[in-house]
Amino acid sequence: MKKRFSIPLVTIVITIAFIGGTQFSHLISGDNIYDQLRKFSDVLGYAEKYYVEDVDTQKLTENAITGMLSDLDPHSVYIKASQMQRVTEDFQGKFEGIGVEFSIINDTITVVQPIGGGPSASLGIMSNDKIVKIDGKSSVGFNNDQVMKSLKGPKGTKVSVSIFRVGVPDLLEFEIIRDVIPLYSVDVSTMLNDNVGYINITRFAETTHKEMVAALQKLKSQGMKQLILDLRSNPGGYLDQAVKMSDLFLDANTDGKPRKIVYTQGRRVEFNEEYFATTNSDYEKMPLIILLSNGSASASEIVSGAVQDWDRGLIVG
Repeated sequence: MKKRFSIPLVTIVITIAFIGGTQFSHLISGDNIYDQLRKFSDVLGYAEKYYVEDVDTQKLTENAITGMLSDLDPHSVYIKASQMQRVTEDFQGKFEGIGVEFSIINDTITVVQPIGGGPSASLGIMSNDKIVKIDGKSSVGFNNDQVMKSLKGPKGTKVSVSIFRVGVPDLLEFEIIRDVIPLYSVDVSTMLNDNVGYINITRFAETTHKEMVAALQKLKSQGMKQLILDLRSNPGGYLDQAVKMSDLFLDANTDGKPRKIVYTQGRRVEFNEEYFATTNSDYEKMPLIILLSNGSASASEIVSGAVQDWDRGLIVG
């Protein structure tokens, strides 16, 4: 007579769960973010300890981050702390310095144009002037970072520059007191005729909506009944500014439903966002044309896309 053994069901379940859990943990352990962090930490530690020469661990880390993000998409990038201030300034609407736009041509700092109202413009520095010395030392061969470090600085501080100007035999000497330099988003706002207004927006920065409203009010007081909005070569900027600008031209409801301007969608649902037209303005019925080019991107596409989706205006370009 064969003996039968009775094993409690709960024991079987626990055993299967234990074995299954062990195997599952083994399968995913290589993909655990903490394992990856430990792997990176180990490699960095070995390089710092055993490499034949001294290593800059900060540089290695930043290069590793850059390489990691390069495997995602062209828009996922790492901005170093040393570069972040410059990026932020472009969208804050102001910076502190001498107030020139420059380009390095044949190793020489060349003034593209002085910024209107800035200290350089007030002193008479002109387009195509070449800055050959800064504080008495040659600046020939400077790269962009060296130029920015030398010419930008807190309001009220001084910097001396020596300038070569075509047609002038001797170098021109200027002592410039740095100041707050405004960066405007509205580059041009004017009337093309008695009815048509024209506004050119160069970026979507912190002050763009405020500048846009001021420009619209000015042109309306001059008789504007139609608008051409020029977003050609506008690379974009802050999302909230694009939403606010779109809201200027869209009424809040259509058939009792709110007008959606744009939405964002991520891998995780909790990060999804939707933006709707919410306010009433004097420009919701005004005939509108938006000009675009291959250089129009990001926030420019949001504004033009919302206008096009709601048949609110004509897109050209």
